[in-house]
Amino acid sequence: MSELDNDPLLSRLILAEKVARAGGAKALEYFLQRETLVVETKYDLQDVVSRADREVEQMIDQQIRAQFADDGFLGEEYGLQEGSSGYTWVVDPIDGTSPFLNGMPNWCVSVAVLHDGVPVIGVIFAPTYQECYVAAIGQGATLNGKRLQVDVSRTLQNHVTGFGANSHVSPDEVGKILASLLAAGGNFIRIGSGALMLAWVAAGRVVGYYEPYMHAWDCLAGYCLVKEAGGWYHPFNTEGERLLKGAQVLAVAPGAEADLKRIAGL
Repeated sequence: MSELDNDPLLSRLILAEKVARAGGAKALEYFLQRETLVVETKYDLQDVVSRADREVEQMIDQQIRAQFADDGFLGEEYGLQEGSSGYTWVVDPIDGTSPFLNGMPNWCVSVAVLHDGVPVIGVIFAPTYQECYVAAIGQGATLNGKRLQVDVSRTLQNHVTGFGANSHVSPDEVGKILASLLAAGGNFIRIGSGALMLAWVAAGRVVGYYEPYMHAWDCLAGYCLVKEAGGWYHPFNTEGERLLKGAQVLAVAPGAEADLKRIAGL
């Protein structure tokens, strides 16, 4: 048995990057022939899915099962398969399906690993940018191998904040949040992929990311990345059925933490 086999975190980290890159390559093939995809709706007309999402998720699931059959697996498209090892993989095969289907580059593959409910691995691969964000608990975060560290001098007022919302959030609530952000001297950007914007927090491209209602498969990989890059995140309740339900998501660099917590009501 190799040293790698004896390190449960490192062996899963290597696999997480491998499956994220493989999933991204498969998704990119579909992206380049997206006019052939049949688009379906889920929760509402803005919540779309295609064969690409399902096949990428199945491929990632199969590769993980081949190496870690006792791990749990939660994917956006097929739900939760319970495990017995204490590790659970949480995967969004294509986060940003709407940008994906409409020919925009802002989408990614998100792969997180939980250990006893805590995100200990986060990998986000954005194929159109050829950018792979990788983090593991206690080991820092990287982008294409380069170490990431949030800039403590960036604030709500001198940087831009990522924001996202969906039909689970009322238009009035969205308006109030953005009004508070602007009144505090901030500004915002929305790209249609919450997972990718969380990776951008770790990379310093935005000072924080806030979404009032988001699912585990969208945020847990990004949470690990932000924490390992020196930022803070609002914990996501991963206990039992809560793992399957949406929750408030905030990840932020230190200089904007107080402002964004206040705006989010935390």
